[in-house]
Amino acid sequence: MPYIDESPTMSPQLSARSQGGGDSISPTPPEGLAPGVEAGKGLEMRKLVLSGFLASEEIYINQLEALLLPMKPLKATATTSQPVLTIQQIETIFYKIQDIYEIHKEFYDNLCPKVQQWDSQVTMGHLFQKLASQLGVYKAFVDNYKVALETAEKCSQSNNQFQKISEELKVKGPKDSRDSHTSVTMEALLYKPIDRVTRSTLVLHDLLKHTPVDHPDYPLLQDALRISQNFLSSINEDIDPRRTAVTTPKGETRQLVKDGFLVEVSEGSRKLRHVFLFTDVLLCAKLKKTSAGKHQQYDCKWYIPLADLVFPSPEESEASPQVHPFPDHELEDMKMKISALKSEIQKEKANKGQSRAIERLKKKMFENEFLLLLNSPTIPFRIHNRNGKSYLFLLSSDYERSEWREAIQKLQKKDLQAFVLSSVELQVLTGSCFKLRTVHNIPVTSNKDDDESPGLYGFLHVIVHSAKGFKQSANLYCTLEVDSFGYFVSKAKTRVFRDTTEPKWDEEFEIELEGSQSLRILCYEKCYDKTKVNKDNNEIVDKIMGKGQIQLDPQTVETKNWHTDVIEMNGIKVEFSMKFTSRDMSLKRTPSKKQSGVFGVKISVVTKRERSKVPYIVRQCVEEVEKRGIEEVGIYRISGVATDIQALKAVFDANNKDILLMLSDMDINAIAGTLKLYFRELPEPLLTDRLYPAFMEGIALSDPAAKENCMMHLLRSLPDPNLITFLFLLEHLKRVAEKEPVNKMSLHNLATVFGPTLLRPSEVESKAHLTSAADIWSHDVMAQVQVLLYYLQHPPVSFAELKRNTLYFSTDV
Repeated sequence: MPYIDESPTMSPQLSARSQGGGDSISPTPPEGLAPGVEAGKGLEMRKLVLSGFLASEEIYINQLEALLLPMKPLKATATTSQPVLTIQQIETIFYKIQDIYEIHKEFYDNLCPKVQQWDSQVTMGHLFQKLASQLGVYKAFVDNYKVALETAEKCSQSNNQFQKISEELKVKGPKDSRDSHTSVTMEALLYKPIDRVTRSTLVLHDLLKHTPVDHPDYPLLQDALRISQNFLSSINEDIDPRRTAVTTPKGETRQLVKDGFLVEVSEGSRKLRHVFLFTDVLLCAKLKKTSAGKHQQYDCKWYIPLADLVFPSPEESEASPQVHPFPDHELEDMKMKISALKSEIQKEKANKGQSRAIERLKKKMFENEFLLLLNSPTIPFRIHNRNGKSYLFLLSSDYERSEWREAIQKLQKKDLQAFVLSSVELQVLTGSCFKLRTVHNIPVTSNKDDDESPGLYGFLHVIVHSAKGFKQSANLYCTLEVDSFGYFVSKAKTRVFRDTTEPKWDEEFEIELEGSQSLRILCYEKCYDKTKVNKDNNEIVDKIMGKGQIQLDPQTVETKNWHTDVIEMNGIKVEFSMKFTSRDMSLKRTPSKKQSGVFGVKISVVTKRERSKVPYIVRQCVEEVEKRGIEEVGIYRISGVATDIQALKAVFDANNKDILLMLSDMDINAIAGTLKLYFRELPEPLLTDRLYPAFMEGIALSDPAAKENCMMHLLRSLPDPNLITFLFLLEHLKRVAEKEPVNKMSLHNLATVFGPTLLRPSEVESKAHLTSAADIWSHDVMAQVQVLLYYLQHPPVSFAELKRNTLYFSTDV
């Protein structure tokens, strides 16, 4: 990695994009450069600074010459019968360029001999003072800058001849350079004068730093720096804030292509970074802490020239740094806290509460959202500098990882050169990041404006129908991602359709939405190559064939009818349908109207009919999951295909003799989904409506002994079929959680999935919070999860033991 000096740099944190005067640099040199102290070394540094500046001044003059070159022939044609541009357009586009050229040509011609015939007594402060005094010409240029750009753009669109001229202006290379000419656009050259003032100011600061106070140049350079800084402060807001480029010292345009917040694994811990992708470099930065009233600045952590950047394959990559994963139950607790805080903020606003109280709640909410954003991503994104170090980011979405990779690879197709940035160049580049950035806020909901959409809460039903546009046969599947709590997560996956160019999945999924605003579909080619080593459980080696995203417009999806749409991605078209069910509608338990079957029928009726202690459907689904799904990543969390689940439901309801054969062939997530659906559709919850209030009170008890007594007594109070089935399910879920290192399903994860399904009352009152963001993680749902978690974490207890210990469990319900 190019060396970065983390100590205070020799150049100021100043660029044409810094705002106001709060960050201006004092013209007084740092302490320690008193007269005569290391004077010889200081004067030698002056020569080095001036030599570098003189070389860049030569490039700048060549750029201005290149800009002026087409002006004369354009003026000549303006008076003919076929003008390329009118006189007014020419004067607007090239306004003050001639004057600026003459100022700098004179400055260069006077400075050059002084640097070439260097001695310790040479003075040039008067040249810089004169240059600074002529900044009024630059002010006129800046005032006209936007109009010049707009005029040039309009003329390019309406005139092909001018478009060709403006796209490839030839800039002479420096005298000692092998490159005779380089091609630069007119838009890039028009920005050079603005960038030049920044460069001159940086040089003035460095010259002052290495000039003894008693040197004749010192007061002159001090005056020039003061004028330059004041000028920069006055023009900052006049520059187009939408501009996305910064100029390199060699005169090339460095465009910002992409930026965003990513979690980096650094020194064994997770750090939130702002990553900037420019046309030739990837820069990783963090926002500096600033005192009140100061403008924010970025601190560069590292950078890699794109010419040196490579993506290691999973088998080539180093073992991941040891990062302790954040426990799932703590992530879920954060979500609960966030939703509870949202609810409190809404109540405060509704009651017109004090703004201080609301701000305090918002601060707490931001802290929790920040922690969730930092600790939830698990998908590794590795990049390597071929000259040294590797870096690891963790992302929550393979879509996002693919976007970054594709953007970098697209830029790498150009003829890029390796380089090392000097401290001044790095300072200018890092200084530009604050103004150039396109992502201004950490993606958490507390940063959203009050009038922004809160997103959808409920269930999105999606049918992935088919895909077309593949050029050759492949093994294809799709995944679905939705945003939740500020980041995207994968929610569903179709089966693999083998050896085809036109896969027809026709698979339906039910996806839980938690404030979601977007749906993403990714299409993959399945990799069966066993040589692809997974050094990381979260590594995805399958190739992304295409990806697309749509906004979840409430008016479109909040209808009872299916809405069919097509996402186009890299020439591939994926057809899908979707409809949305609000949270309160999906919570209702609907008793079955028919007497036969098992779904929607009381558990006591089913067990009596079957002459069994545990319903047949529960036993068979559990047996199949334990046989071939206990190591499946996300078992019970990943959605099964809805059409498969409905097929299994119909077979169990009809007591079809082919049940076992069908189960053995069915996708394991569909079987897990069928079991969840069975408990969800019970006419009353497994833990009963009657005992629900007591469970809520029992779990809230603080004294461990009282809680133990109450919770065991409540179990004993359940009807026998309910109790035996619950104990059977508990033992199964504990066995699933034993495989957590492989399946990623902890006891808390399982409690989150099954808690509301086993406890939610059959009659849900229409409460105000059901329509708010706090609906999903309401206090009731939190308590339901905690009840099941209590029993999952409790030492095993048998039906016989519970019945024997009736005297011990004496608390009344």
